[in-house]
Amino acid sequence: MGADVRHAALTAVMAMTAGVLAACGGSASPANLVSVSNGGCGGSWHLASPGWHTFAVYNAAAEAVTVDLVNPANGAIYAEVETIGPQTTSPLSLDVGSGSYAFRCLFDEYDPITGPTVVVGGHAGGSPAILPITSNDLLGPARQYHAYVAVGLNTLVSQTDAVAADVRGGNLSAARTGWLTAHLTYERLGAAYDAFGTFDDEIDGRPDGLAGGLTSPKWTGFYRLEYGLWHGQPGRELTGVADTLAADVRALRASWPSTEINLLDIGLRTHEILENALEFQLSGHDDYGSGSTLATTAANVTGTLELLTVLHPLLAVRYSGLPAVYRWLDRLTSLLNQNKRPNGLWVPVSGLSQRSREQIDAACSQALEELAPIAAITEPRIS
Repeated sequence: MGADVRHAALTAVMAMTAGVLAACGGSASPANLVSVSNGGCGGSWHLASPGWHTFAVYNAAAEAVTVDLVNPANGAIYAEVETIGPQTTSPLSLDVGSGSYAFRCLFDEYDPITGPTVVVGGHAGGSPAILPITSNDLLGPARQYHAYVAVGLNTLVSQTDAVAADVRGGNLSAARTGWLTAHLTYERLGAAYDAFGTFDDEIDGRPDGLAGGLTSPKWTGFYRLEYGLWHGQPGRELTGVADTLAADVRALRASWPSTEINLLDIGLRTHEILENALEFQLSGHDDYGSGSTLATTAANVTGTLELLTVLHPLLAVRYSGLPAVYRWLDRLTSLLNQNKRPNGLWVPVSGLSQRSREQIDAACSQALEELAPIAAITEPRIS
C-alpha cells in the first residue's frame, strides 16, 4: 500500500471510529507550525483549545521523515504524515480532543524521537488514537493462519486426487461434482495466494494473456479443467490436465511447511480477497462453464472470515467499525445462498435477475468499504 493511500486509510479509520462526518482543513496558524529534525521533534508548540486543527509540519532535516502525532503515555497514533521530504512542509489535520499529545519523528537509521508533551484541557472528545501493531503482534495470527492453510491443503490433496481418478476412469459426472468441491476448498485459502508464489498460477491461473487463450497448452489448473469438463472434452483429453492439477497441489502441500506468510499480507488480504471476487467472480469473468462463481464468492467470504478470526483480538480494540464488517459479510452470504439450488448447483451470474445482481454487488461493495481500513490498522510499524 502506498504512503498516500495508507495515510488516507489511517485517517479514515480515525474518522470512522470517532463518528466524524466532516473534516476541516485550512491554513495553519503560527501556533500550529511544527518543525522537526533529527535533533528534535516538534519543538515548542501549543493549542489554545480543542477542535479541528491543521498543523504545518516542516522537515528541517536533510533526510525524509515520517511524523506521528501520538498519545505519549502509550504510543497510540492520532494522525500521521508519511515521508516528508527534506525542507518540505506537509499538513496534518486532526479533531483534537482533551488529552495529551506529542509529535514523534521516525527517521531512517535513527531511533524514534518523541517531542515535548502538550496537554489540551477540558473534557472535549476528538479523533481517537489507534494503538500501533508490531510485527510481534502479528506472529501469532500468522501461525494460526499457516496452520489453517496446512489443514486446507491436506483436504485439497485428497480432493484433487479423487477428481483425477474420476477423470482417468471416464466418470466425468463425478469429476464435475468433485471439481467444485475441490475448487471451493482452494478458494477458502485466499490470504495465502501471494505466499503460494507460482503455484497459484499453475493451480488457479486464467488464460488471460496466454498465446492462444483458451487453447493455450500453458493453461493449467482448476479453470482449465473446468473448461474441459463443461465443454464436452472427453476424459482422455483431460487426464493430463487433472493429473497435473493433482501433482501441483501435492507439490504445494510439500512446500508449505517451509513457506512464510508476509505479515503485511494478513491485514491487506482481508480486503483483497473480496476485491478480486467482485472483479472476477461476481462479474462472471471466471465462469469457464460450471456457473459456480457465486459459490466461489461465498468461499472467498469464508476465507475472509477466517482472517478476521485470527486478527480479531487485535482489531476488536482498534476498529470500532468491525461489527459493520461482520454485518455486511453476513448480508452478502445470505444473498449468495439465495441462489443455491436444491440440487447443490448455483445460479450463474448470467442467470441472476437484475435486482439480485445489484443487491449482491452492493453488499460486496459495502463490505469492501468496511474492510478497507484494516490494512492500515494492521500494518506493522515496529518490530
